[in-house]
This record gives sequence, structure tokens and C-alpha cells, in this order.
Amino acid sequence: MNVNAKMLHGALSRQLQTEVVDADYQETTLQGGTIASVYLLTGIADAADGRKLPYRIVLKIQKKWERYGDPNSWRREYDLYASDLAETFSGGVRWPVCYLAEMNDDTDEFRLWLEYADGVSGTNLTPETYEQVALEWGRYQGKLYRERPTVLDRLTNLSTSDLMKKTYLHYRSWPVVHDYIRSEECELPRHLSGMMIEIDAHSDEIFARIESLPLVLCHRDFWSTNLIYADGKIRLIDWDTAGWGYPGEDLASLIADETDPAQMVDYYRRCVPAYHRAFAEQAQIPYIEDDCVYEMILIVFGYRLIESYLHSEDERDKQLAVRTLESIYAMKNDFAPN
Repeated sequence: MNVNAKMLHGALSRQLQTEVVDADYQETTLQGGTIASVYLLTGIADAADGRKLPYRIVLKIQKKWERYGDPNSWRREYDLYASDLAETFSGGVRWPVCYLAEMNDDTDEFRLWLEYADGVSGTNLTPETYEQVALEWGRYQGKLYRERPTVLDRLTNLSTSDLMKKTYLHYRSWPVVHDYIRSEECELPRHLSGMMIEIDAHSDEIFARIESLPLVLCHRDFWSTNLIYADGKIRLIDWDTAGWGYPGEDLASLIADETDPAQMVDYYRRCVPAYHRAFAEQAQIPYIEDDCVYEMILIVFGYRLIESYLHSEDERDKQLAVRTLESIYAMKNDFAPN
């Protein structure tokens, strides 16, 4: 990867709060793919006053791509960092600081120079941490809902409140998966296929309940790998799906997105009441009893899990999908938040 020295020096000058005139660097790939690459750059920066300062900074390179139902999501993180949204963050949750952002309209690509967030993430998060994350996110969303800062009205590139519904209907329209769970050839346990069939049968009613909930700013990719936890505080990365949604949408991802099935019911028990107590307290509204989190989990992940079961060639992946569906089934029958 070629790094633009001028941009590196500019980003480091802001990070180190002194003029940087030169810097060496070593790069480590943190994340890569067809649509984004993320690198950790480390080295020594030469300051104009003669000091040599160690540094580490993250460079995220995002190329244009089109997500179903959300075509401008590829540039959303750039647009959000260019806004005043950072002013809304509380002490418990924020995103990594952006020192420099550059958009190349000729190549439909942007680069963000970001703070390196060090902490616990992914499978290293404990159940207690999950609960704390839910609590802090409930506080943040509740505070935004109550205060309605004017910056929210100026955010023009947000995903729409019906994105979850559109994505669900898109998955449901695929006859292979839709018809499979209704066929005699379906090898899923009947209570699991029936769980999804029941969601389909009552989807209009379910979405009416969801759409009666308060409208809030959601992250929409709120899973463990995007959460970095340190010193009781959360840094939240990857904001390209952020937009208007409903309380509990992000909980659905936190609880069910690539989570150990053995932990999911415990996470549900912990996170749902913690989140909704915090949200109600900050929003100054009654506790939301009909939270629809179980239904949101199935709406977002149900068909994806069945598709994985149906098409995976690895038996371990099939069984993982089954165990995840079993855990979701247990949520409905084992626990009711109060």
C-alpha cells in the first residue's frame, strides 16, 4: 500500500497536536475485503520542534459499492465524520476520533485517518460487558431521543427506518429458502421452521408493533467485532449502516450476530432489560414492555440462518445455524423481559 506522505503528516499533526514534518511507518492489516481495507500504521514522527514521537494511527480505505436498499451506505461513514454527530456522544460511548478525512470523487473512494481504539472486542467480551454495552447504548439512544439535537436534522445520508422491513421482505421473497421450510424435504426441526413460518404469518402485525416504537438513531451493525470496550467505555466502529430505526434493533445484532449460541439466551436476559431501563430513564418515557426484540432477531437473522443451513457444505456450519435457531426459540419460551 502506498501512503500519501502529506496526508500522513497532516493526520499525525492533528493527532499529536504538533506540526509533523516527517514520519516513517510500518503497516499491519487490521481488516480487508472487496469494499474496505483497514490498516494500523505505527512508527516515529519527526516534529518541527525536533522531537521524535512514537505514534499509531488507523487508515481506513473505503471503495464505492451498493448495498441492497441503501445505495449511499458506502460513503455514509465519511459523511457522518464530516458532521457534528461526535458532539452528541456521552462519556460511555463514542466512535474513534477522525483526524483527517479525504474523498476522491474521481475514484469513488474515501480515506479516514482514525484513532486506534485498543481494548476488548469480539469473542473476548464477557456477559457482564455485553450488559454494560446494552446499558450505555440505551442511555445514548434515550438521551438523543429526549434532546433531539439539531445535528440529527442535518444528517442527510442515513439509512431509512424501513430498512429492516425491506431487507426481511427481500429475503422472504427468495422461493428456495421460503419454500424449503414449508416443504416435506425440510430437515430442520419442525419447531424451528415453524418459528419462522409464524413470523411470516404475523409479519404485518409485528411491523405495526415495531413501527409504534420511538424512532431513534441506530448503528445497525452493532455486533461484538464492532465494539471495543476499555475502562468501562465503548468505542463503536463501522458506521456505514447507521440510520433511523427503533429501540431494540441494535440489540438484535448484539445478541444474535455471530454470537456463541450457548451464550445467546443469557445475553438476551441481561441486555434487553438493561437497555430498556436505561433508554426509558434517559428518554423520560415509560419502560417499553412490548419491546419486539425477539421478533427483530428473527426478522433480521431468521432467513439468513436458514439459508446458511440450506446451502452450507460444512456440517459444522449447518449445526451452528441449528444451534443458533434453537437459542432464539428458547428466548421466546424461556424469558420475558419486565
